[in-house]
Amino acid sequence: MTTKHVIATAHTRSIKNRFARRFLRSLLKMKRSNRLGTGFQSNEDIRKRNTQRIKTAADRSMARVVGPRKIWSRALLFKLRNRARIQVGLRNRCLVSKKKKVQRKEKKVQVISREPNRADNLRKLVPGGDSMDICSLLEETAHYIKCLATQVKVMQSIADLYST
Repeated sequence: MTTKHVIATAHTRSIKNRFARRFLRSLLKMKRSNRLGTGFQSNEDIRKRNTQRIKTAADRSMARVVGPRKIWSRALLFKLRNRARIQVGLRNRCLVSKKKKVQRKEKKVQVISREPNRADNLRKLVPGGDSMDICSLLEETAHYIKCLATQVKVMQSIADLYST
């Protein structure tokens, strides 16, 4: 094995270990908060909510492990932070009062359509991809795919551990 390969493998293991620790910490926090399955909801609703919470915990853990070095991790953390703020705002707004909603007319914008190419499709899949040039997009995509593969391996290991 070459030195470059050994360093890359060690770095991947480091990311995998840090992700596993963060993700397990998030799952434990969810379990302690005891909000995984409460209320008078159907089993299907509870399952969907739990699935979304676990997915969010996995995404947040991976993005925090990678840190601000990568565009996709910054974009994902920004998206998750904004989603949390919106949910808190909606919860507070519903508790305060229920006012009539005023419908506003939307401005019509004429869009010149063109066939999306492969890069446009890729930009939709990678967080923050819409603001990248093609070279950065390919580099970020490669890193994002490695991180998703790591996520899958860790989650599979956890599932295997608890299924036996």
